[in-house]
Amino acid sequence: MIKISAVIITFNEERNIERCLNSLQGVVDEIVVLDSFSTDKTEQICGLYNVKFFQHKFDGHIQQKNRAITYATNKYVLSLDADEALSEELKKSIITVKNTFINKGYYMNRLTNYCGHWVHHCGWYPDKKLRLWDSTKGCWGGINPHDKFELQNGDSEAGFLKGDILHYSYYTKNDHYKQVEYFTSISAQAYFEKGKKAPFYKLIVNPIAKFIHHYFLTLGFLDGKAGFNISKISAYATYLKYKKLKLLYHKN
Repeated sequence: MIKISAVIITFNEERNIERCLNSLQGVVDEIVVLDSFSTDKTEQICGLYNVKFFQHKFDGHIQQKNRAITYATNKYVLSLDADEALSEELKKSIITVKNTFINKGYYMNRLTNYCGHWVHHCGWYPDKKLRLWDSTKGCWGGINPHDKFELQNGDSEAGFLKGDILHYSYYTKNDHYKQVEYFTSISAQAYFEKGKKAPFYKLIVNPIAKFIHHYFLTLGFLDGKAGFNISKISAYATYLKYKKLKLLYHKN
């Protein structure tokens, strides 16, 4: 049977971290938390569990998640965000695969809770994530803040586990807007550094396309008010990202 290290990065996650840690009990063999100098009770809560707690200045989601892996004792790693937890079915799947870890990594679905509503449409489910892997066979990549773990030889050597990562994303619409403001600044900077452009039409066409995709094409309307709010705010986020990117080019 292999041993698995759960790896989590945190910053001011006192509202979420205990639920995450509880869900890992009896499933993994080690829990590593890499914190970005939280000012709330995150560290104290982690101290109530058998957690290896480290701190490092945050310099990007991809950078921090790759760094967190280096603190793990075991090469097999389960990565969770602090606002995520394992469903009961996923716990059983992970425990079972510890005896038969035949792939380089394993995907699992993520189910998001939005303001108390579990979202099954809007393109948010099934939100397939590669979160369990042999850490010697890949690394975190993508474009900040939308990181993803990339296996050396691609997805052909990845399996799939039943069950869901339960993602407690936003408690209020205001939480969503705050994250949009934060994430769009990171995205715009990442796009700017990669030389991506922000032509005027993208500030109009792309937000409309985003709303249509979320609300109509991926049946967001079936999620009622939550589906409408997600679609609307996602469209706004697309607009804001390109607006901030355009401003970066003006300043530079």
